[in-house]
Amino acid sequence: MTRRVEFVPYRPKTVLNKNKRADHWFWSRYSAYPYVGCQHGCLFCYCREKKYCPYDDPLDFSRVIKVKENAPELVRRGLSRAPADVVSTGDYQALERKFMISRKILEVCHDLGFPVFILERSPLILRDLDLLQDIQQRARALTAFSAIYAPGSPQADRLRKMENLAPPPEKRFAAMQKLAEAGIFTGTSFMPILPGLCDSRENIENVVRWTVDHGGSFVLAGGLTLADQQRTFFLERLSELFPEFTSHYLRLYPENRSYGSMESDPWKTARLVREYCEKYGISDRVPRPIIPGDKRALNKRVVELLANEAYHREIDGAPGWQVWRYRKAAWAVEDLEQELGLFYRTLGLKGLESLPGIGSKMGKAVEKIIDNPS
Repeated sequence: MTRRVEFVPYRPKTVLNKNKRADHWFWSRYSAYPYVGCQHGCLFCYCREKKYCPYDDPLDFSRVIKVKENAPELVRRGLSRAPADVVSTGDYQALERKFMISRKILEVCHDLGFPVFILERSPLILRDLDLLQDIQQRARALTAFSAIYAPGSPQADRLRKMENLAPPPEKRFAAMQKLAEAGIFTGTSFMPILPGLCDSRENIENVVRWTVDHGGSFVLAGGLTLADQQRTFFLERLSELFPEFTSHYLRLYPENRSYGSMESDPWKTARLVREYCEKYGISDRVPRPIIPGDKRALNKRVVELLANEAYHREIDGAPGWQVWRYRKAAWAVEDLEQELGLFYRTLGLKGLESLPGIGSKMGKAVEKIIDNPS
């Protein structure tokens, strides 16, 4: 007999995670999520790993959902004196209809003037479209729909089983279109791209095409990670659904390797995603949301361009030192408290070169971006 989903309300002491600076992936500096566990139960979800999942049985991840009932007040308290920057939040699994904690967290972000990033698999997000539009006007709202394939892709029927109870991709792309039509910036988080299952040219182009056709402006590629109990859980399910791939995944994800795979060219898929994004006229990177009137808007734009350059050099196989040179330069500009344009006009190229982690060569690169930040 199938076990019913159990909801466990509790009051955690903290819910808001704060970082020194925004990440270079989704541009979030803060994160706050209302639930532990997920009714969707996608078989590949890394949140079953021990550091995220409080249960010994990985199956409990989708059948015992902990509800952070005081999350909105904790977020309000944590953000009240924090610098305004992107908050990753939102979780529109089915229980959100009842508890509405995602909406309440969005209300806090709106009240305090914080931009938001929401990564979602459910069209239930459209319930809060009014609030997202209000946030967009005041601070910016950015959304992405997670998908590993699009309708019509090879093996779509079998891949659908990997997503378990998540709403089908047709509904996600339809929701994407409604968000785009309402002025909300949106796109696809193409993650995780499963080796041998989702990385064919046909599937990649199909995902990009569906994104474009439904108003999306980007497709961000990401790979599969497997660790501890999630690795065991995933490989067991894989052997049931795709037994012909079991040995392949055992080789790519050996037990003594916590994250990433043993693929000879781990960035090949990311380059293919970029190729098709360029073909269809969209980006393979998430744009950085900038609050209207932000005095450090130029700083953030320069950081975005430096981080994007680091990413593209990495997937093109550039030496690690070269990638890190751009990454450290991005951090240096991010940490600069002054407005970058004024700083440059006052101190010139020597001022840029004096910033920690930049130096003469990257100083010239930053100078070039300042002169043409488009």
